[in-house]
Amino acid sequence: MKNKNIAKVYANTLIELGKEKNVDVAKELTVFTEVINSSNDLENVLFLDVFTNEEKEDVFTAIAGKLSMSEILVAAIKYLINEKRISLLPLIIKEVIIVDDEARGFMKGTIEGAEDDISQDHKDKLITALKKELGSVEAVLEYKKNDSITAGYKVTVGDLQLDATVDNQLKSFRDSILGN
Repeated sequence: MKNKNIAKVYANTLIELGKEKNVDVAKELTVFTEVINSSNDLENVLFLDVFTNEEKEDVFTAIAGKLSMSEILVAAIKYLINEKRISLLPLIIKEVIIVDDEARGFMKGTIEGAEDDISQDHKDKLITALKKELGSVEAVLEYKKNDSITAGYKVTVGDLQLDATVDNQLKSFRDSILGN
């Protein structure tokens, strides 16, 4: 939880700096993430402690040059490398994307259920329930099958989670009877 809070602070700072310098931080970080994900070697160099900070910084500088990354992000990522906080980068990127999505008027989330797929009717009902919590922000939901759910749905959008599973209802019932 502590790392997530730290990542939020970094993400908000990067977004504000990006606004000041007219840099689309979310777009640049998305491209950088795609490059990292396409190469296990690059991922290893950046995130394993086997490599020195100088080696990490040299590799990153070469990639940043090829991607024409903004000075803001280059400086920020070099800072993370030198402060041995580069492991926070994936969390920071996730938080930047969440904040950027919210600014654009939507949030990505997931619906988890026991079935292979969800009907459009059920999905619409869940979106309607979410609108009460999210206000004007539109939820863009992806469905994932979860074998640990017996019946019902669990919806997660950002920090919000709606749990309408039978398992959760039974647990609540049990806790109320046992006085927990």
